[in-house]
Amino acid sequence: MAGGVVVSSGGGKDYPGKLTMFVLFACIVAATGGLIFGYDIGISGGVTSMNPFLMKFFPSVYRKEQEAERNQSNQYCKFDSQLLTMFTSSLYLAALVASFFAATVTRVAGRKWSMFGGGVTFLVGAALNGAAKDVGMLILGRVLLGVGVGFANQSVPVYLSEMAPARLRGMLNIGFQLMVTIGILCANLINYGTAKIRGGWGWRVSLALAAVPAAIIAVGALFLPDTPNSLIDRGYTDAAKRMLKRVRGTDDVEEEYSDLVAASDESKLVAHPWRNILQPRYRPQLVMAIAIPMFQQLTGINVIMFYAPVLFKTLGFADDASLMSAVITGLVNVFATFVSIVTVDRLGRRKLFLQGGTQMLACQIVVGSLIGAKFGFSGVAEIPKAYAAIVVLFICAYVAGFAWSWGPLGWLVPSEIFPLEIRSAGQSINVSVNMLCTFIIAQAFLPMLCRFKFILFFFFGAWVVVMTIFVALFLPETKNVPIEEMVLVWKAHWYWGRFIRDEDVHVGADLEMPSANAKLGGMQ
Repeated sequence: MAGGVVVSSGGGKDYPGKLTMFVLFACIVAATGGLIFGYDIGISGGVTSMNPFLMKFFPSVYRKEQEAERNQSNQYCKFDSQLLTMFTSSLYLAALVASFFAATVTRVAGRKWSMFGGGVTFLVGAALNGAAKDVGMLILGRVLLGVGVGFANQSVPVYLSEMAPARLRGMLNIGFQLMVTIGILCANLINYGTAKIRGGWGWRVSLALAAVPAAIIAVGALFLPDTPNSLIDRGYTDAAKRMLKRVRGTDDVEEEYSDLVAASDESKLVAHPWRNILQPRYRPQLVMAIAIPMFQQLTGINVIMFYAPVLFKTLGFADDASLMSAVITGLVNVFATFVSIVTVDRLGRRKLFLQGGTQMLACQIVVGSLIGAKFGFSGVAEIPKAYAAIVVLFICAYVAGFAWSWGPLGWLVPSEIFPLEIRSAGQSINVSVNMLCTFIIAQAFLPMLCRFKFILFFFFGAWVVVMTIFVALFLPETKNVPIEEMVLVWKAHWYWGRFIRDEDVHVGADLEMPSANAKLGGMQ
């Protein structure tokens, strides 16, 4: 990529500039917004398995669990409780609603203030949860945590995509998913420590410590610069040009600045982005904003994670089984995300999607078959250690496949494909669909596991087949394409090009339209 202009399959150009320390630090600080999401994912599962927490807030669940342990009953149905899953998934409903309000804040006040608002709200929610006296206080805290997650998840991926140079956008954007995985790992380790606190108040420490990642993003956001795209959109053109020179590390920014201004001028013609996003020319972005987060949740990552503690227990870890499973899968998650960071701008998004999907499918078939062969439909079995070790190996391979494909790319791709005029609305749709599907699967997963048994692995495997074919046919490669020229990628695509008229393309006019080979970018 060194020297000259890089013309990608989408026809985008590589603007002058380099990765400056200023941009790197800004992206690292902004990416810490992922910590609050990750910490909550990790902490809620651990807290809901702590007996003192269950005895205080969900005594019926505690009694049911103890009964299941005594009677050695069906492993599939052991944790089936709608009340408990409602506690966990209430956050996702709140995040869904909050993301729509966050769209307005992000557009009108800038990305950084949306991050700040998310951090502060999450901070208040953490304090309420840590001090909770009853279920009502607990749920209110969860709702505030959800509002914080909605604001952070709406603004952070967009901020990262706008700040990053086009050729490194994937690497810097995946910093968000990396922070999510680090948040999960930290939460798992904290849960292990607090579960050992005598007196039964360890769960309060786990929940209250959510204030730490919240404070990091809230304070960090105060020191973040606004993105040039946001400054131009809000009318601060001189400040935007100065910022663009600073983030690119060069004074030669006229070409990129002109494209940003053109995109902003076009966005100002759009009075109602929520109505406009339904227009045919935005059809590819709208479909991706709905399909990608939905598919991300249908990969079956939840069913794989659920079985890990049961399998690790058979390997001889006894009471530490939950910790060992969470830490080992958490470490695989973190390290595999690094693989994505290193490769996403070299191999591209499509190759990681297709490779990851194939790997996950193979692992789901193997794990489902092995568990089915032992547990059958009764859900009662003793698993030999060597047998369990093989299953655990495939579980780790599955987690790795997810962590370098659908995990990070499920956030990266939607954040980089929207034109400025519908970017905030589009990202809100992306976040809300993600949270809605997370909520539905969280509510339905345990009852489905109880009824479908090991067949659930094949159910999610079938969805992986569908999403992999969808990517192969309908997702063009977006690596190295400047964010404001992404329309050229869709225009060149074999299917989506029919929705975009020539007069809808207002950037990159000086570029040649992509070659016939590039037009097949969605098929190759």
